[in-house]
Amino acid sequence: SLWTSFADGRVRLRIDNSCPQTPITVHQMFKESLEKYGSLNALACKRNGKWEKITFSEYYCLSRKVAKSFLKLGLERFHSVAILGFNSPEWFISAVGAVFAGGIVTGIYATNSPEACYYMVHDSKTDIMVVENQKQLDKIMQIWNRLPHLKAVVLYKDSIAERHPNLYTMEEFLELGGDVSDSTLDDIINSQRPNQCCVLIYTSGTTGKPKGAMLSHDNITWTSAHCSRAGGMQPAEVQQESIVSYLPLSHVAAQMYDLWTGIKWGEQVYFAEPDALKGSLINTLKEVQPTSHMGVPRVWEKIMEKLQDASAQSGFMKKKMLSWAMSLSLERHLMASNSSGLQQLWTRLADYLVLAKIRNALGLSSCQKHFCGAAPLNRETLDFFLGLNITLYEAYGMSETTGPHCLSGPCVYRQHSCGKPPPGCRVKLVDKDAEGNGEICFWGRTVFMGYLNMEDRTKETFDEEGWLHSGDLGKLDKDGFLYVTGRIKDLIITAGGENVPPIPIEDAVKKELPIVSNAMVIGDKKKFLSMFLTLKSVLDPDTSDPTDILTEQARDFCQRSGSKATRVSEIVATRDQAIYRAIQEGIDRVNSTATNRVHCIHKWIVLPRDFSIAGGELGPTMKLKRLAVLEKYRNEVDSFYKE
Repeated sequence: SLWTSFADGRVRLRIDNSCPQTPITVHQMFKESLEKYGSLNALACKRNGKWEKITFSEYYCLSRKVAKSFLKLGLERFHSVAILGFNSPEWFISAVGAVFAGGIVTGIYATNSPEACYYMVHDSKTDIMVVENQKQLDKIMQIWNRLPHLKAVVLYKDSIAERHPNLYTMEEFLELGGDVSDSTLDDIINSQRPNQCCVLIYTSGTTGKPKGAMLSHDNITWTSAHCSRAGGMQPAEVQQESIVSYLPLSHVAAQMYDLWTGIKWGEQVYFAEPDALKGSLINTLKEVQPTSHMGVPRVWEKIMEKLQDASAQSGFMKKKMLSWAMSLSLERHLMASNSSGLQQLWTRLADYLVLAKIRNALGLSSCQKHFCGAAPLNRETLDFFLGLNITLYEAYGMSETTGPHCLSGPCVYRQHSCGKPPPGCRVKLVDKDAEGNGEICFWGRTVFMGYLNMEDRTKETFDEEGWLHSGDLGKLDKDGFLYVTGRIKDLIITAGGENVPPIPIEDAVKKELPIVSNAMVIGDKKKFLSMFLTLKSVLDPDTSDPTDILTEQARDFCQRSGSKATRVSEIVATRDQAIYRAIQEGIDRVNSTATNRVHCIHKWIVLPRDFSIAGGELGPTMKLKRLAVLEKYRNEVDSFYKE
């Protein structure tokens, strides 16, 4: 079958004339790279202010050592090694070692709550956990007694404050497998097949229960080879790429870009500091001077905001110079080949005098490729960077397509498009509307095996022919460039590329606040979540439209909160102090149980009237029409995100 929902299942690979390459395992990919790049530096990590580097040969040997220790601790075939922590050499080596040992690597977001960790560790039958520090260890200690499969925990950064059975430091752990022979490990490696699972990526479902997307060896090795080349990444024999690893490795985009592609093409990976996204990333970029850099939209937006702030504080002449240089650069990019010789001269001068200095200050003066993925990028950000003579290449895909299924790059680029599928991948649109928008469907070697332990959800994702349905809307132009135009699913993707299922949050708020009739989370492409609230009001008996009069339940809530209000308008017009305080307290309670910080509501507003069919917010079956609400209350949405 093309799919399975079992960790030890095998799938039929989508090999055809367009992608006839022989499938290989992760170990075979590493061995091929080892022969070519063994002496090159692979991983670089800053310790005590100094970059410490290891070569591909050392990386491979350490991965084998880790694999032997996993086996010694009782890692079973197709059970997981879960890694919880910030990007580091230990993360990479543990991941590769887990695969060598016949296990499945499962990344867990460092921001996850203990309960969210429990679900993933339990679902994936995790035998061994590798955690970064005491903070992450504390989460696991709270849930360990409920995890029958969990045999050991390895701590890779801090020292152990309090000893527990089966808890090891990384140094202790590395010595455990000393008596496991090479032949024992080689037998396990040689028994692996490209159509078996080696990576689990947990993705948020619209129901709130994460789904474990199973990726095969072939998914990892084929995508690392062919999608990265389509984006213009070079093999080390042409040019050794250097990149900075800082985005969460539990997310498919970072894991593919940093870890697996790094092995395939002999890249040098530098690890950023854990506070990279709080501001230290630019310092690392300046030191490393990467040749390629990937960011989610929020990262590029943050850089833009920082530059805009700096510009606003600079003197008149500096401001004028920057504005002049950026407008010339943007015009050249938008006009493409239609600019005159004189214009080109001015643009080059502007770049030399102004823009090159800014790129240098960002640590991007050696950067040839700037990628953006995991969420759609808005036009303002794209144009801002074109003004700096930086083209952001958008990629599009999902966990279920091993990350990128469509890519832009130096040779494949069209403004506001996320590029084309590389050779061997296909895209089709189904149920197209009059404008040519249809649901985007995928076919190719990137397409995942299925959702772990979720046969029904897996079946729903594929059609009879085996095409993967994305739930996204898109358009294709005559040259095959894809434009993503919307989302069928209600899943919110924040500017940081985090998936947030809105319904569980909305339901929790309604449960906590009996006065609330409708709650709607906002946050797609935004830096944080906000919420619209409507209050329960009596319906007009003739039209079934909401009136201004609060229901009994709502009035009861008001009295208990210390308010005498009986109408919606009284509460909204005066921003009734008692009610607004009670609502904030309810939202605080919901936030305190959130999976992680990304799922917290930062701002909210009470709308003057409940949603209705006549008002256009509800469909004929009373289903919430999210896009219609966003359009109707566009000014209120804008007010949430004004600085």
